Amino acid sequence: MHAQNKSLLDALNACIAACEHCATACLQEDDVKMMTRCISLDRDCADICALTARFVARGSEHAAHLLRECAEICKACGDECEQHAAHMAHCKECAEACRRCEQACRQGASVAA
Repeated sequence: MHAQNKSLLDALNACIAACEHCATACLQEDDVKMMTRCISLDRDCADICALTARFVARGSEHAAHLLRECAEICKACGDECEQHAAHMAHCKECAEACRRCEQACRQGASVAA
């Protein structure tokens, strides 16, 4: 079970790291108020990815449901970060990690269903 989910777990963990980094970097921006939605989505995304990774790792029967939710939140976070990607490298990197994770979660959900 673990070997077949390695790439999914890697994508989830990479997304957690990117979102945590992005939220922290956004808090250092001059106009933090402009970044509140980005920070909020970064935190939501990191949290759902962490929970999903645990469910996938343990082979939970509820993993497919969480994978679908995780993909949805990764998409929202990626969309938000893309709006800032031209001026903020941390948002660009986060958007890319979110897109990879979204795709991995959608694929994982279809296999788990």
